[in-house]
Amino acid sequence: MRAKHVFHLATKELRGLLRDPLLLVLVLYAFSLDIYASATSLPEALNRASIAIVDEDASPLSRRVADAFQPPYFGPPTQIDITEVDERMDAGMDTFSLVIPPAFQRDLLAGDGPELQLNVDATRISQAFTGAGYIQAIVSQETSGWLARDMSPTESPVELEVRARFNPSLDPSWFGALTSIISSVTMLSIILSGAALIREREHGTIEHLLVMPVTAAEIMTSKVISMGGVVLVAAALSLTFMVQGALGVPIEGSVPLFLLGAALHLFATTSMGILLATISGSMPQFAMLLMMVLLPLEILSGGMTPRESMPEAVQYVMLAAPNTHFIALAQAVLFRGAGLAVVWPELVALVVIGAALFAFALRRFRDLLR
Repeated sequence: MRAKHVFHLATKELRGLLRDPLLLVLVLYAFSLDIYASATSLPEALNRASIAIVDEDASPLSRRVADAFQPPYFGPPTQIDITEVDERMDAGMDTFSLVIPPAFQRDLLAGDGPELQLNVDATRISQAFTGAGYIQAIVSQETSGWLARDMSPTESPVELEVRARFNPSLDPSWFGALTSIISSVTMLSIILSGAALIREREHGTIEHLLVMPVTAAEIMTSKVISMGGVVLVAAALSLTFMVQGALGVPIEGSVPLFLLGAALHLFATTSMGILLATISGSMPQFAMLLMMVLLPLEILSGGMTPRESMPEAVQYVMLAAPNTHFIALAQAVLFRGAGLAVVWPELVALVVIGAALFAFALRRFRDLLR
């Protein structure tokens, strides 16, 4: 392994990347617009959901309930007639339609337990699930407050004091922005390293390397360093200018510690990308194989769903994936401000997994050059 050869080969890889506008656009988009979109348009966040109200009671209580639906969770309620409910739902104009029956206030005072009907457009799955709970809570709060308006306040025997740690304002954009960076680091490192090898095979430049005094280890190391370096620099710039600057998301922990974990993760994922490229014969085959590998890595590694909610067998199998340890490290550092004393097991695991993937990919790469 000669550092001079690795440096020149890595420079060649960077020049090849600069001559590929599609990959450059992908890198820029993944670490800018994609992060902004993930932070500002999370489907879990209820934002100005459309709601229509059929007020057949026209009582002070029914008006109080209707006035309780306000931005930012709901848009201004639209007062409609009962005959318009189905038509507006079919046209997709309303996500929710709340029907307040006649004599609602009178029946509530009499203790008859009146029922309100809530029609939900279930095709808008995230808003339908979240909004139905919001509407139930708002109706319960307003009716309870209206009934207790003339009663003396009573103290609850138990007081629950909620303290939201790590995200005091419960802002979903904090989670969306940082999770998008974590996901982009994995995806782009595999794509760039694999595409670099396939591009050489398709252009015939791999044969030129065979007649040069360079080894397979030097060629592969140059690809790992160059493609991993591009992703690492892009992630660092995105954390500084997009996440902390444009979105105003605070970073609790050490950014250098996160970048150290990202560098070790990139060592593993770029090796994985080269390994997939040695198996694939062309770029379309690489893309299909990438879908089969990347989706399970993203879904089962704890980035979208907590690992504790998965079957134990899946949890144990995913310990062999670098994503599992990188996501745990990144969330601990960026979200909770963890230090080296907390995340060192993840760093060790990334070194071991990366070394194994590099060795296996190098063996496949040598066989390819023969």
